[in-house]
Amino acid sequence: MMKTPDFFNNVPSITLRDPLADILGASQNGLLTYTYEDTVKLAGHSCPTVAGAYLMVMKGLEALYKDEIPVRGGIRVYLKGKLGDGVVGVIANVASMITGATDIGGFHGLAGKFDRRNLLNYEADIAGELALERIDTQTKVILSYDPSSVAPDPRMGPLLSQIASGSADEETKILFALLWQERVRRILIDSRDDLRLVQYHLG
Repeated sequence: MMKTPDFFNNVPSITLRDPLADILGASQNGLLTYTYEDTVKLAGHSCPTVAGAYLMVMKGLEALYKDEIPVRGGIRVYLKGKLGDGVVGVIANVASMITGATDIGGFHGLAGKFDRRNLLNYEADIAGELALERIDTQTKVILSYDPSSVAPDPRMGPLLSQIASGSADEETKILFALLWQERVRRILIDSRDDLRLVQYHLG
C-alpha cells in the first residue's frame, strides 16, 4: 500500500468541472478533484519543482475563476521555456494533468467538441514561467515561482554527497528523505501564501 508523508493530506486539493467527463459519465456533474498526491504519482517524486508547479496552477486557477469552479479543457497553458530544457517538462506535465491542456498528442474531441490538442504551448512570450488563459474570456494570468525563500536544511548537501557516492548507510538515506520532504512541506503548507514564493498577475 502506498504510504506518503502525512502533510500531503493537508495540501488543498483542486476541483474542476470537465464537461467531457460529465457527458461520458466519468464523474457526477463532471467534477474532478486533483490532489498533491495525484501530482506526485504523475511525477514519480515529490520535490520543490513539483510542489511549485502544483502551487502555480492552483493559484492561477483561483485568480482566473475566483468563486467559480474552473473548467477543465477550457484553459490554455503557456510555458516560457523550451520542452526538454530544465524542469519545463515537469511543470508542463503537472499543468496538463490538472487543466486538461495538451499539445498535439491529446484528445481529438467528440462530435467536434472537447478537442484538447494545441492548448499546451512552449517557448511562449510571457513575463513569467507559466501562464493560464481562459478560452471563454481570454483572461490570462502569468505566474513565476521562486523557492529560494524556503531554504533547504544545511545538512542536505553533505547527506546527498554520501548518497551519490554510494557511501550512505540506511540512517543517512532516511534522514535525507525526511529533510527533503520537510522543505516540500514548508513550501506547500507554511509558505503557500508567501508572495515571494509564487508571484502572479493578470495580463
